[in-house]
Amino acid sequence: MPSLFTLYRKIFFSRKPGWDQKPLPSIAIQADNVMLSKDKIRQYANVCGFDFNGNVIPPTYLYVQAFRLHAVIFTHKAITFPLLGMIHLKNSISVFRPVHCDEVFSVQCQLLNSTETDAGLEFVLESNIYVGDELVWQAHSTYLYRIESAKRRPRPPRASDMTWNNVQQWRLTEDLGRNYAKASGDYNLIHLHPLLSKRFGFERVLAHGMWSKARCMAHLMQFVGERPFKVEVEFKLPVFMPSEVTFAYESLDNGKRFEMRDVKAKRPHLYGQMTYLD
Repeated sequence: MPSLFTLYRKIFFSRKPGWDQKPLPSIAIQADNVMLSKDKIRQYANVCGFDFNGNVIPPTYLYVQAFRLHAVIFTHKAITFPLLGMIHLKNSISVFRPVHCDEVFSVQCQLLNSTETDAGLEFVLESNIYVGDELVWQAHSTYLYRIESAKRRPRPPRASDMTWNNVQQWRLTEDLGRNYAKASGDYNLIHLHPLLSKRFGFERVLAHGMWSKARCMAHLMQFVGERPFKVEVEFKLPVFMPSEVTFAYESLDNGKRFEMRDVKAKRPHLYGQMTYLD
């Protein structure tokens, strides 16, 4: 698997002119015979709050592997705009069965399509993970390259109408981004230190969006067991650190819906649904 650290050097320090107004091509990449480190999985589980039993992989950890291939696609010469202009809008993960640490994987990623919207250029990356010929895990990630001349000025998102009961409150320390980077290999500079994030226009360091998703899913794993499921999230407002956030969920006919908000439960950071596939 490629090194994210090496790829981020290309992403942050290579010069790209910006979107050339052309639809993005279909780009695909595959890595075979991928084996995982149980120690790294345990480190990731600890940072994200999963109860790791030394066998079944936390469902969001496999996204860590897929994102390495996403980063290869981002550095492709056909992608003419910089990563710093991109926003992760939505992420969907489907787990078709429990996936185990000692299995050997093939990881496939493909840029599926791109669409120009009022906000900029949206595109979707599909990631599939196989054990042999069996598809065990799949993700769809929707990204936005925001264009300064875009017509629409986005409105601040509002919290959903879900019942806000049994609320969890989580404290995010300033070093969370660095700890998550060590566990995941995702060393995006805006998540590491305030001095680095300020260079890119942020007053404080930002939490990884996929940490937020993982932290929510860690709390919901008590309802999953070995059932196949899909967990979909929309990323709303960034989470700055240090800070405190709140989390709550409510039951659906076939799963749960959940939200992460600020400490006053007014501003949404993440909205999601977990549904069973059987």
